[in-house]
Amino acid sequence: MSIRALIFDCDGTLTDSMQAHFVAWRDAVAPFGMTLDEQRFYTFSGTPSRRVIPKLAAEQGIELDFETANLAKEEAFLESVHLLKPIDPVIEIARQHRGQLPMAVASGGVRRIVVRQLEHVDIYDWFDTIVTAEDTERHKPDPDVFLEAANRLNVPPEMCRVYEDGE
Repeated sequence: MSIRALIFDCDGTLTDSMQAHFVAWRDAVAPFGMTLDEQRFYTFSGTPSRRVIPKLAAEQGIELDFETANLAKEEAFLESVHLLKPIDPVIEIARQHRGQLPMAVASGGVRRIVVRQLEHVDIYDWFDTIVTAEDTERHKPDPDVFLEAANRLNVPPEMCRVYEDGE
């Protein structure tokens, strides 16, 4: 069976952004009295913050307004987007297949953050579609963003190759 489309995660796959996300979240939740363990945070790679942060807060017995913390985190992240770097081996795969195969980005992140990252590393226009947390009801580790990307590319999921850094 030949591969007919490529689907890429963004954070940790196309862009080296996890440290920036961690620092932005750590600083955003500190005013609520919450601490964020870096190694534990990374175990949730690819899972939307809407699921991760409330879970970690509940474990610490901290009540936080997720929307307020999320807005602060997004702003902090966007202010540091210039620090992001492309993950060159994966970018090279996309470059080699650009115009040859349909390609999508499927991310657990929110659209404005994902788009800004792709713009920063100058690859935004390489993809036929971008699927983010706003586009599916279930999120990673569920496969819904990948299945939606395959659907939008009009390619059966089993004929897509996915590049992802999470399990």
